Amino acid sequence: MANKPLLQVKDAGIQFGGLKAVSGFNLEIHQGELIGLIGPNGAGKTTSFNLLTGVYVPTEGDIVFDGSRLNGLAPYQITRKGISRTFQNIRLFSEMTVLDNVKVAYHSLAKHSMLSSMLRLSSHFAGEKEIEEKALQFLRIFQLESYRDEIAKNLPYGQQRRLEIARALAAGPKLLLLDEPAAGMNPQETHQLMELIAFIRKEFQLTVLLIEHDMKLVMGICERIYVLDHGQLIAQGTPDEIRSHPKVIEAYLGEEVTSGDA
Repeated sequence: MANKPLLQVKDAGIQFGGLKAVSGFNLEIHQGELIGLIGPNGAGKTTSFNLLTGVYVPTEGDIVFDGSRLNGLAPYQITRKGISRTFQNIRLFSEMTVLDNVKVAYHSLAKHSMLSSMLRLSSHFAGEKEIEEKALQFLRIFQLESYRDEIAKNLPYGQQRRLEIARALAAGPKLLLLDEPAAGMNPQETHQLMELIAFIRKEFQLTVLLIEHDMKLVMGICERIYVLDHGQLIAQGTPDEIRSHPKVIEAYLGEEVTSGDA
């Protein structure tokens, strides 16, 4: 494990008027780790993701990624630095095809210029061919190739989740943030998602930060877990440590994760 964390959050927080949505948030993630971020509804989990990705600007603290301070950067700038995310509510280009949804991510990193596209130069066609080949490769990995020409909104729910993750990966991130990827999935789909997350982490040498309410998923794949409650970090540790942590049990987990199913 590297000495310096890939992502380091130091006393980060944000205040909306007189309300502190997140305060004193500290987080360290090293290269290659798979980390969970959990807590009850309204604990500040998605707000924390929004701080990390530039949707919100911290009103306190610092966020450092791969040696660069992220405070004040726009979401597209943070994406270019190597952080991609999915959303709690699926955000696909619903009227575009499955293939085009993945190609969009590649276009943000395209090497050919807008001028070459406007003039229809050879570099434009070569670039478009490369993008399509890469997008198709991702669809094969995510078992979506047979849906390539399907309109995204017509996909089954579980496949839409897969497509959103594929699009996030197509941006070439070092760190992937997954916001409740198992939301709305049945047990079989959730099990397949666990296998998929483990696969893409190994295949793409990714670091992953995961928000999730499904405790079986979190305890089954995460190496370390951070717990938020009322916008503050109340615990961190291994799955076994979190299962028995008194503050966690009191705030959120209760008997659910002390059972044999967790």
